[in-house]
Amino acid sequence: MTEIDTATQTELEAAVFRRLVAHLQTRSDVQNIDLMNMAGFCRNCLSNWMKDAADERGLGLTKDETRERVYGMPYEQWKRLNQAEATPEQQSAFSKAQAEPH
Repeated sequence: MTEIDTATQTELEAAVFRRLVAHLQTRSDVQNIDLMNMAGFCRNCLSNWMKDAADERGLGLTKDETRERVYGMPYEQWKRLNQAEATPEQQSAFSKAQAEPH
């Protein structure tokens, strides 16, 4: 494996994160509940992780601000435009996944 310095590693990870967020912003057809059911995380998780990282650094980002950075628009607007009501099957899969040990 090629050795890289810590700063370069951080830059690569940041680039990957930005690409993931951009990808999710273009795939508004993919519902958060489906992401949770299949991958165990969703857009809200990413925004929460960003808030946690900001809090660790003493930055004053709010939950709404980190959600807007991940969603590319205010969360309530994204929900209104893109979020469908979860089906009983999706809800059942979510409940089952949450009950399983990780």
